[in-house]
Amino acid sequence: MPTHDEAIEILVDKESIAGTFVTPSTRLPGLLFVHGWGGSQEQYLARAREASALGCISLTFDLRGHAGTRPLSETVSRENNLRDVLAAYDMLASHPHVDPSAIGVVGSSYGGYLAAILTHLRAVKWLALRAPALYMDSGWELPKRQLHKDQDLDTYRKSLIPAKDNRALRCAAAFDGDVLLVESEFDNTIPTTVIANYREAFIKAQSLTYRVMKGADHGLSDEAHQRAYTVLLVNWLSEMIFGKRPENITPQKVADTGETPESAY
Repeated sequence: MPTHDEAIEILVDKESIAGTFVTPSTRLPGLLFVHGWGGSQEQYLARAREASALGCISLTFDLRGHAGTRPLSETVSRENNLRDVLAAYDMLASHPHVDPSAIGVVGSSYGGYLAAILTHLRAVKWLALRAPALYMDSGWELPKRQLHKDQDLDTYRKSLIPAKDNRALRCAAAFDGDVLLVESEFDNTIPTTVIANYREAFIKAQSLTYRVMKGADHGLSDEAHQRAYTVLLVNWLSEMIFGKRPENITPQKVADTGETPESAY
């Protein structure tokens, strides 16, 4: 473990002698968890605890329009939610025990889309995206719900989209950290073409790990798939951050929070 040396003076008999405190480094990797549309931080607390057991400081939060601010869901825009992500990131980076040069972001669906854009606005070293969504660049400041009325997202998401034609993909193309990209085999919300678009976009990534969760749906409604994703994520984080797989981490059962699976349009 990295250490920090602090030179001190020890007072003795009205004189002083030199000493050195050698302490473990207090700066740890930080992890930001961004939930999808229709979700909440409650769905990620158990997973964040597993990741923090590796020696990280994790932050979960509720996007506006969710949980305690659910009434805002009719008016909140992508711009609003991106500002939420930026504010949460800045709080994590300012934590006295977090190394601001070692921050990872974990995002699912809508949260994955926002996380990809975040990498262009803040320093991100590790990026884990599960079933990341895609939206047209137009209507950025419109209510997010309105996009599903104004835009033919089903057709758009089934199209091969060059990175230069989409904000999230442009940000992905510029990202030079490590990436985990996870797809659900039976995802009726995010088609495989969206995942293919992200895979093609990450041309500068230090590494790209791509996995398909067999039998899983978009919201991981089966508890077994929730557990499997937690194991996958924790193993990947351990490899990326510490260069090895965890030996003593046994993922706990993901708690049933009573929330419905993320719709993550």
